[in-house]
Order: sequence, then structure tokens, then C-alpha cells
Amino acid sequence: MTVIATESLSKRYPRVTALDRLSLDIGPGVTGLVGANGAGKSTLIKILLGLSPATEGRAAVLGLDVATHGSAIRERVGYMPEHDCLPPDVSATEFVVHMARMSGLPPTAARERTADTLRHVGLYEERYRPIGGYSTGMKQRVKLAQALVHDPQLVLLDEPTNGLDPVGRDEMLGLIRRVHTDFGISVLVTSHLLGELERTCDHVVVVDGGKLLRSSSTSDFTQNTTTLAVEVTDSDAHPDGSAALRKALTEAGLTLHAADEQGLPGAGHILLVEATGEETYDQVRDTVADLGIGLVRMEQRRHHIAEVFRDNGQSETHQQKGAGSDGA
Repeated sequence: MTVIATESLSKRYPRVTALDRLSLDIGPGVTGLVGANGAGKSTLIKILLGLSPATEGRAAVLGLDVATHGSAIRERVGYMPEHDCLPPDVSATEFVVHMARMSGLPPTAARERTADTLRHVGLYEERYRPIGGYSTGMKQRVKLAQALVHDPQLVLLDEPTNGLDPVGRDEMLGLIRRVHTDFGISVLVTSHLLGELERTCDHVVVVDGGKLLRSSSTSDFTQNTTTLAVEVTDSDAHPDGSAALRKALTEAGLTLHAADEQGLPGAGHILLVEATGEETYDQVRDTVADLGIGLVRMEQRRHHIAEVFRDNGQSETHQQKGAGSDGA
């Protein structure tokens, strides 16, 4: 089943091309649409919702042509816009009930669905407070709730973690994942932060300058490498266990580097060791035992999406954003 399909989709303005012959096939699940600001992500969403006509090409959402069935698409799709668009003087309950009624739900069903949805996004206890007094994270949850309240088949989420701190981002990403796992709703989520998509999405679509760079499953982006991630603890004999292990393995002729040298987390006690075969595992294990330090884990690590872009010569901006948001 194809949830979203585009064929040679283009959107041109007098001085800029927002989308350039974009062809996609997106199936059910959670799909990430990644690209820098100005890459064409928001333009694509507006076209998919039937709110902005394409210059050329075709697009379909849930099997419906966006050029002729915009209204029917919007009945079946939820949309969370990027920018703040919430009325400050009404409560979350009032606003989400209103949006549910706008989607065609009768009054009683709208109130019931609103209560359930606000509970799902974690706002049930705060549902009667005016939205103007909400934090940024709470406002983002209201926007997510109104996108879900009419039980859509698909939700389009435009930069849903904008303005959130790391804890708020993690909570929002967890909610987004549950939209699919708990309710079976497919999700298209846009972001300029590569690490967010790696942790949340089944499939990743990369656009730049309105053109498709890559579309593949997250697992294809993050194939296993020949590098071992080795995490150790300190000991009385070696107060800096990772430094002692580095020295011993280097003297033994292995190639290794600290995780933080690649912009990865866990700088202090994690080493990345190039594996030449299964014997590397034995060599690392025996060296750790000889030093008398503790071995927390030793595993074949996976590429992070940001590293794939770096390896493919993508821009420094993408590298920095991917490394900065990576939580693995």
C-alpha cells in the first residue's frame, strides 16, 4: 500500500524552485522527511494537503489525487503546522473540540475524542488552562492533539520538535512513534535534525533544493560497520581505563579512536576499534582482562545517519546538525 506518491512533482516561483521533479513512494509507518531550511519540505506538505497547486507533475495521498480531491484528503489527514498558530485565550479543550467539529465530528464525539487525545499527548490535567499560559512543549502537544483528534489515517507533522529542549524533543519523538504503534496511523514528519529521524522513523527521505537525494529504510542508512564500540570502566590500577586500553591496543597494532573524535556520545569510556576479523574481539577481551578493568559492552556499531551524509560529502551544516541531535 502506498500512502503518499509523487511523480515528477515541481513547484516553481518567479525566482526560486521549491520542488524539482520530485518522485516518491511512501508506504505505511513513520517516515522522516529531512532537509535543511528551504529544502522544500513545507512546500511538499502544502501540496499534499491540496492547499497549494503544483507547477507540474502529480501527487496522490491515500490514493486520492491532490489536484482534484484536496477536501477529501484533508478529511482523512491530520496536519501539525510548523509555526505557532494557537489562540492564546482559549483552553486546549475548547480549541481541540473546535478542530474536531471542523473535521466533521458531532458535538458529543468531538468532546470524547478531545479528552482521549489530550490524555494521549499528556495534557489531560492541563486541558482547561488558557493556551497562552502554556510552555512551548505544551503548545506543541496541543498542535499534535488537534492533528489526531479526528482519527486520521495519516498525519503530516512539520518540524514538531521546533523550540523544544532535549528532554522535550525526546518526549515528542516518543509521542510521534506511539501515534503509529498504538493507533496504526501513518506519519510523515519533517525535520532538519538527522538524529531525530534515525531514532523515530522506519523510512527516511532526504531532499535538498527541492530534489530527492535519497529515499530508503532507516536500517539501510545505518548498516553495521566493521567498527567495535568498546565501553570500559576504571579500576584502582588504571584510574582512566579507556586511556589504558587505548595504549595497550595501539601497541598491539590495532587502529582505534575515541568516540568523541567522531562527534559521538560517550567520549570518556568508549573506544571505537577497527575490527579486522573475529580475532579482534578476542584480542580486545583478553587485553581488558589483562589490564584488570571492567568491560561494560563490546558490540559491532552501526552507522549514524549523519555519518552516512559525511561519508557521502554532504554539507558541513548537515554534519553538525546530525551530530548535535544524535542520541544513540
